[in-house]
Amino acid sequence: MLVYAIRRVLMLVPVFLAVSVIIFLILHLLPGDPIDNLLKIGAPVEQRAEMMARYGLDRPLPVQYAIWLGKLLTGDLGTAIVARRPVADLIGQALPHSLALGGLALLFSSVVGIMLGFVAALNRDRFLDRAIMGGVLLGSTLPSFWLGLLLILAFSVQLGWFPVSGARSWSSLVLPVLTIGLGGTALVARITRVSMIDIASRDFVMLLHAKGLSPLRIQLLHVLRHALIPVVTIMALRIGWILGGAVTVEVVFARPGLGTLLIKALSQHDYPVVQASLLMLAMAVMFGTLLGDLLQAAMDPRVRGALA
Repeated sequence: MLVYAIRRVLMLVPVFLAVSVIIFLILHLLPGDPIDNLLKIGAPVEQRAEMMARYGLDRPLPVQYAIWLGKLLTGDLGTAIVARRPVADLIGQALPHSLALGGLALLFSSVVGIMLGFVAALNRDRFLDRAIMGGVLLGSTLPSFWLGLLLILAFSVQLGWFPVSGARSWSSLVLPVLTIGLGGTALVARITRVSMIDIASRDFVMLLHAKGLSPLRIQLLHVLRHALIPVVTIMALRIGWILGGAVTVEVVFARPGLGTLLIKALSQHDYPVVQASLLMLAMAVMFGTLLGDLLQAAMDPRVRGALA
């Protein structure tokens, strides 16, 4: 298992380098730069050239990338050009809010999705099965920003149960967690249902029925346990996508997270902040992929033997 884990980690190294190059190039090839937000309108050309040289923006892009990557590998995320603060401090303030939102959304979608998928599998091709699958499918098709606005209108403006925005208390997390979690609930429920139906048709399940075990006990202790292998993999893969999806949701609910920091930095073309924020989101996706592979290998030795 250790050899398998090391191999999977090493496979992420070229992916990390490729992602860093893409992030750097796309950002620097976009029109505009952070100097526009530091100079007054009509500032002389000499002042602009001095500012470009001060922040190293007058150097060729390969040199700028090499310097950024070298600092990055030593743990130095640089200093924000517009905010004039260490990028690590800005991300350190924003990341806990995003992790709390993403973690609770992942927990909600996992627990509720597995429960709905379990109930749907037990009632296969019945009304309850169709109702659950239809409901989760509808929830997964709604855009997150639009769903967030609907939840604000219903539960904040009309009923006054939860805050409209901000992050002053845990109650302010309820609506953002629901907004992000509902889409993941649909995916987890469908995977759970399909996997349970497949496992229920295996020979060992028929043998358990022949031994006289109760159907509910067979479904809970045997079918669900084996069916959770692909579900766990999907949940691990959703770690990065949930943090990425939190970007728009944080803006809708005005939460001080990584998404709000990223949007503000993008509007200012603050290269160090945008690069670090996008790299954090990309690393979350890579971490989720690695975690999903390791969990699947730990739960199913056949996968580890095939890929080792």
